Amino acid sequence: MASNSAAKKEQGVRKPNFFARIGLFTKQIVTELRKVVSPTRSELWNWSFAVFVFVVLLMLVITALDFGLGKLMFLIFA
Repeated sequence: MASNSAAKKEQGVRKPNFFARIGLFTKQIVTELRKVVSPTRSELWNWSFAVFVFVVLLMLVITALDFGLGKLMFLIFA
């Protein structure tokens, strides 16, 4: 059973050189970055507000769990 690279060499398929691969990679990055769409001011405000509310709610839940488990440990071991 021949390896994959050996099979490619037999078929005459060659990998581009190092600098050609870097150029192709850079070209693909630029192409993908052209597809990026910036949010509007309204969208940015709405998403920022949603993240802020989520973080505050998560902080409240973790604080409540910490306080509750602390009290439980105090009741069990004190």
